[in-house]
Amino acid sequence: MLTISSLLQKERALQLAWARYRAYPQFEHFVEFSLLLNNCTDTLSQQSQTGLHHTCRQLEQQALALFGDENSHPIAEDTMQSLSGQIVRLGELLRRYCADGGEITEERRVRRKPDAVSATRVTGGAQQVFLIGEYSARWHDLATQLGYFDISARESGWEMPAPDHSGHGVYLLDVDEQPAGRWLPALQQLRERDPLARIVCLVKPNDFVVMNQALQAGADRCMAQSASLQQILSQVLAHQEAEEPESYRVLIVEDSRTAAHVINRALEERGMLTRTLYDPLQTLAVIRQFQPELILMDMHMPACTGVEVARVIRQHDEFLSIPIVYLSGETNIGLQVEALRLGGDQFLTKPFNPVLVNAVVKSKIDRYRALRHSMQNDSLTGLLNHISSQQALATALAGLRDGDGMAVAMLDIDHFKRVNDTHGHPVGDQVICSLAWLLKQRLRRSDIIGRYGGEEFVVGLVRTHASDAEEILDRIRSDFSRIPFYGADDNLFRTSFSVGVAVCAEGSPVKKDLKTLLEAADSALYQAKRHGRNRVMLSRY
Repeated sequence: MLTISSLLQKERALQLAWARYRAYPQFEHFVEFSLLLNNCTDTLSQQSQTGLHHTCRQLEQQALALFGDENSHPIAEDTMQSLSGQIVRLGELLRRYCADGGEITEERRVRRKPDAVSATRVTGGAQQVFLIGEYSARWHDLATQLGYFDISARESGWEMPAPDHSGHGVYLLDVDEQPAGRWLPALQQLRERDPLARIVCLVKPNDFVVMNQALQAGADRCMAQSASLQQILSQVLAHQEAEEPESYRVLIVEDSRTAAHVINRALEERGMLTRTLYDPLQTLAVIRQFQPELILMDMHMPACTGVEVARVIRQHDEFLSIPIVYLSGETNIGLQVEALRLGGDQFLTKPFNPVLVNAVVKSKIDRYRALRHSMQNDSLTGLLNHISSQQALATALAGLRDGDGMAVAMLDIDHFKRVNDTHGHPVGDQVICSLAWLLKQRLRRSDIIGRYGGEEFVVGLVRTHASDAEEILDRIRSDFSRIPFYGADDNLFRTSFSVGVAVCAEGSPVKKDLKTLLEAADSALYQAKRHGRNRVMLSRY
C-alpha cells in the first residue's frame, strides 16, 4: 500500500536532489534528479492519482527534454528558475496529499460495524462521492447502492460541490448529451481544485471526441452512460483499493563490475530490488532463489554468451514468461535479431540512458505482472482463483506461530441458480461481484479471499480466533443480505449467503492441515444450508 512515509520520502529525496543540482549543476546530479522524478511519476500513475500524476509528468517531460549529456549542463538560469517553481508546487501538492490522509489505514477498513444505511448520510470517515449531472432518478439508485458499502453520496446538479479534502473523493460527471461548454469547464475546475480526487465521466458509447476532451482535461476514466450501477460502483470502490505495488525485482547478469554498478545504481534509485550475478553459470540457482521479474543480460561474457544463458533459461517452463532484456554494445542487427529469436525480449545498446532503462524495465515487469495476475486471479472478481487460494491458504497456515489462530471459511450464495434462472447470468455476475467487493472492503489486507468456483468463495482469516471469525463474517452476511439488486424487468430483489467456518488454533480438534480445515469448513457450510441458509455455522469437530 502507498504509505504516507514512503511518499514523503520520495518528495524529500526529489527536493534534495534538485537542491543539490542547483548548488552543483553537474550532469550526474541532473541524472539523479531525473530518476527520482521518473520514480515519483510512475508511483502516482500506479496510484491512479491523475491530477498529481499530470503535474508530475509535465515536469518530468521538461526535465527529460533537458537531459542531454555532460556538455548540456548547467541549464540556463531562467529555465532553472521555472523548474524550481514547478518543483515547489509539486512538493506542496504531495505534502498536502499526505497531510490530508492519503493512506488508507487498516483502521479504516471495515472490521467495524457500519451505521444504519442511508443514501443521504455523510460521515467523516466515509468516502465521499459527488454526483454531478441532471438525472436525479439515476443518481438516487446509485446513491442507495453506495450507501450499502458505507460510501456517502452527494448530488449537486451542475453546481460546483464543496471541495473534498480527504484525498479519497470521487466525482461522477454525467456529460452525455451535454454541451462541452457546460461540462468541460466544470471538469477542468474540479481537476485544478482537487488534484487528489478521482473523476469519472459518463459519456455516450463510442463518442471519441468527448472521451478525448474529458481525458485531456484530467478525467481518470470514461464510462458508457448506459453502464450498470455495479460497473459504476466498481470504479468507486477501485479508488479505495489503490495499493503501492511491491518493488520490482531485477536480476543483472553482467561480468563487468563497473557496468553492473552503473546499472544497479540506476535501478535502485528507482526503488527496485536488484541482484547482480557475475557468473552466468549460476543463473538458474539464483533465479529460483531470488525470483526476479526481469533479467538484464549482458551479451558477451567469458564463460558463455547472453544468448546461450537465455536459451538455457527458456528450457524451464516456470521461467518462460520472465522478460529478458539484453544490454550490450553489439550493433550488428543480424546478431540482435538472433538474440531475440532465441529467448530475449528487447535489446538495449550501451551506453544507455538510465531513464530509458528504467522505463523499459517498468513496462516489461508491468506486463509480466499483468500476465501473472491473469493466471492467478479470477477474471470476474479479481479475487484469487481456486488454485491460488489453496496455495495462499497453505502458505499462511505453514507460517503460523505457536498460539496463532487461523479461521478458514467457505461461503456460498443462497439459491444462486434461482437468481440466474430468473434474472439472467449478467445479473448473477453482478451479485457475485458485489459480494467480492464487500469482502475486500470489510476484511484486512492480510486476509485471504478467493473465488473457489461459481458462487462459492473461500476466506482465510489469519491470526483470528473462532468467536472473532464468527462475528466478522456474520456482520458481512447481514450487510450483504440488505443490498438491493435490479433483475429482470427492473424487479428489485435481495439475496444472502451461508458460511461454514473451521478454526485451527491451539487445542482445536481441527488439525493444522489445509485439507482437514477445508473439509471441516465445507461440512459446516452444509449444516448452515440445512438449517435454513443465510447464517454462519462453526465446525463442531
